[in-house]
Amino acid sequence: MVGEIRFKKSIWIVLTVLIGFTAFLGYEITTLKFDYDFEKFFPVNDEETDFFFAHREMFTSDNDFLLIAVENNSGVFEVPFLKKVEKFTEKLEKVEDVKYVTSISNLDEHFVYQNGTSSSKPYFDFNDFDAKRDSARVFKNEELINTLVAEDGKSICIFIRHTDYISKKRSDALINNVNDVISNFDFEITRVAGRTVGQQYYIEKMTFEMALFVGLSAFLIVFFLFVAFRSVWGVLIPQIIIFSSMIWVVGGMGLFNEPMNIVLSTLPSIMFVVAMSDVIHLVSRYLDALRVEEKVYDAIMVAVREVGLATFLTSITTAIGFFSLSFVNVQPIQAFGVVMGFGVLIAFVLTFVTLPVLFYLFPGPKYVRKSKKEHFWMKYLVRGFSAVIRRRKRIIYVTIGVVIISIIGMSQLKSNNFLMDDLRETEPLKVDFNFLDDHYGGIRPFELAVIIQDSSLNVWDKDVLKTIDSVENYLENDYGVNIKNSLVKMLKVMNRSSHSGLKEYYKLPKKSRKIRGHRKALRLIQKGAFIKTFVDSNEMRTRINGTIPDLGNSVVFEKNEKLQEYLNSIHLKDKIKFQVTGTAHLIDKNLKYMSTSLIKGLAVSILIVALIIGFIYRSATILVISIVTNLIPLLFIAGVMGYLGIDLKTSTSIVFTIAFGIAVDDTIHFLGKFKYELMKGKSKVYALKRTYLTTGKAMILTTLILCAGFLLLVFSSFLGTFNMGLLLCITLFVALIADITILPVLLLFLYKPKKKK
Repeated sequence: MVGEIRFKKSIWIVLTVLIGFTAFLGYEITTLKFDYDFEKFFPVNDEETDFFFAHREMFTSDNDFLLIAVENNSGVFEVPFLKKVEKFTEKLEKVEDVKYVTSISNLDEHFVYQNGTSSSKPYFDFNDFDAKRDSARVFKNEELINTLVAEDGKSICIFIRHTDYISKKRSDALINNVNDVISNFDFEITRVAGRTVGQQYYIEKMTFEMALFVGLSAFLIVFFLFVAFRSVWGVLIPQIIIFSSMIWVVGGMGLFNEPMNIVLSTLPSIMFVVAMSDVIHLVSRYLDALRVEEKVYDAIMVAVREVGLATFLTSITTAIGFFSLSFVNVQPIQAFGVVMGFGVLIAFVLTFVTLPVLFYLFPGPKYVRKSKKEHFWMKYLVRGFSAVIRRRKRIIYVTIGVVIISIIGMSQLKSNNFLMDDLRETEPLKVDFNFLDDHYGGIRPFELAVIIQDSSLNVWDKDVLKTIDSVENYLENDYGVNIKNSLVKMLKVMNRSSHSGLKEYYKLPKKSRKIRGHRKALRLIQKGAFIKTFVDSNEMRTRINGTIPDLGNSVVFEKNEKLQEYLNSIHLKDKIKFQVTGTAHLIDKNLKYMSTSLIKGLAVSILIVALIIGFIYRSATILVISIVTNLIPLLFIAGVMGYLGIDLKTSTSIVFTIAFGIAVDDTIHFLGKFKYELMKGKSKVYALKRTYLTTGKAMILTTLILCAGFLLLVFSSFLGTFNMGLLLCITLFVALIADITILPVLLLFLYKPKKKK
C-alpha cells in the first residue's frame, strides 16, 4: 500500500519532466543537419590518409570536377550541334565556382615551328568546316578520344573544374546553376556526373527516405499493435513510447550537432523496431498479469519484476552490438553505432519509466480486465511446444545440417565494393555514371604520386621522364587508366605540336634541350598556375592523374598488386617512389580494414554478452547454449550471402554485429523466464513449458515486428540499405526459429538445474 502511494505521488512529476524534455528535443530536430562527405569514409589516423592530404595540398583535389556528356545520335561532327556545344560551354564558364571548362569546342591545337614561332588553330572553324577532315584531325590526337569525344563519335564530354573542397551550400548552388544552363539547351540527352552532383542526389534521397520510413513505421506500428492487443488502448499507449524514443534520439543528434549521414538514414526504422521490442514485452506481460491480479498496481509490479531484468539485459546486449561498430575505422559507421547504442538505452529507460505511469492512469482494455481469459495464442503455443519435445532429436540433426550447409556457403563469401553500387541500376544518377564509365574512361579517380628520392635528379631528368613514361604506358595499356593530367602527357602533346601536329611525334622528346624548351613554355601557361597542377615547387614530385571505370575494389586490388610487381622491376626503382593514392583508393583501403574491424567488434560483442549471461545465470552451460543458439542465424545469413553472391561491403558487413545484438534479446527473455520458473521450484520440463507458453507470444510478436520494420528498408533507393533490411529480417527470423526449437532442446539435453538443499 505504501509503495502504491509513493508511486501515485511521483506520477505527475515524471510526466511533467518527460513531456518538457520531449518538447525540447522535438524542437532540436529542426537543427538536424545532413552530411554527405566521402572523406568521412577515409581511414582514421592512417599514414596513407595523411599522405594523400599532403599530396593534395601540393597539387589539386582529384575529385572536384564535373563531367557533362551531351549526345547526338546522328554524330557529333555537325555544325548546328557543335555551335550549340560552343554556346553551352561559354555559359558554363560563367557559372559561379567554375574555375575552367574544357570542351572540344574551346580547345585549340597548338603548333611550334623550328624557327621558334608558334600558332594555334581551333579544332572546328565553322567558316571552313569539313566533317570528314575535321573529325579525322580530332581522332588522330589520341588524348582527345574517350576524354572529350567518344570513340563512337555520338557524344561529347565537357570537363568542368570547380572550386576545391566546396561547401554543401555552394555545391548545391553550383549544381542548380549548371542544371539551369542545361535546361536552356535542347540536347538529345545530357548526362552529369561528379562528386557534387552525387552529393546533392544522395542528400535529397536521404531526406525523402527519412520521411518515407517515418510514415511507413507509423503505419506498421498501428497495424501490429492492433493485431497484438486488439484495442484502441493497445494502439495508443505504446505509440507514446515509440515516437518519444525517436524524438529523443533524433533530437539528441540535433542537440549534440551530430549530422545525419547515409548510414544513419536507417535510424527511424531501427529505432521503431528496437523501441517496439521493449514495449511489446512489457505490455504483453502486463496484460497477462491484469488477467490474474485484482489491482492494476499489482499487475504493473508483476510485469516490471518479471520482464524488467531481462529487458534491461537485452537492451545492454543490443547496445553492445551497436557500440561494437566503434571498432570499425570509418567515422560514419562509428557514429551510427554510437547513436543507435544510446538510442537502445533511451528506449529502455522511456519504456520502464513512462509505461508504468500510463498503465496506472489508463489501466488497460476492458475485455482483458473483465474476461480474465487466456489469450488466443495459447493453443498454438501448446502445440508448438509439444512438437519440439517430440521431435527433439530430429531438431538436433536438422540444425547440424543447416550449420554445415551454411559454412559451405560462407566459404564462398567475397568482399567487394563499387563507388556507386549503393544505387539501383535504374536510378538516373547511376545510369549517367555508367554511361561515362563506358564511354569516357570512367568516373572513379585514379591518382599515382611520383616522388624523386635522389637529390641529384628531378622530374625533368630525361631518364626519370622515360621511367615515368614506361609506367604510364603500363597504366594505359594494362591497368586501364584514362590519364587526364601528367607531366609526360603534356610533354608528348607539346612535342607533337612542335612537329606540325603529326601523330607519330606524340612521344617524349629525345633531346634534353627540347625538354628544357618545353619546360620553359609550360611555366608560362596561365602565369605558372597550370604547371603547379602536376609538378611541385621543388620539382621533385609529380603526379599521374586520371580515371578508371568503377570495376569494384576486388578487381582494383588485383590491378594494384600487378602494378606493384611492375614497379618493382622498372629502371630507377630505387630512385623514384610511385605510390597509389587518392579518394577512391582510401575508401577501398578502409573497406579492406572493415572485415578485420567487424570481426574484432563482433568477437568483443559476443564475449561481453557471454560474460553478462554467465554472470547473471551463474552457469557455463547456459552461457554456451545461448551463444551457440545465436551463432546459428549468423552462420545461416553468411551462407545465404555466399550462395546468392551478395558481396561483403559496408552495408552488409554491419548486419552481423547488429543482428547478433538484437537476436540475443529473445534468448535472454527466454532464459530469464526459465530461471524465474525454476526458482519457484518447478521441474525443468515444466519450467520450459511455462517459459514457452508465456514468453513465446512476446518473442513471436517482437520478431514479426522487427522483421516488418526492417523490411521497410527494401523501399530504399540505396541498395546498401535494401540489403541491410532484407538480411536483418532473414537473420532475425532464423534467430526466432532457433529460439523456439534448438534452444529448448539444448536446455533439455544439456542443462542440469542445481537441486535446492
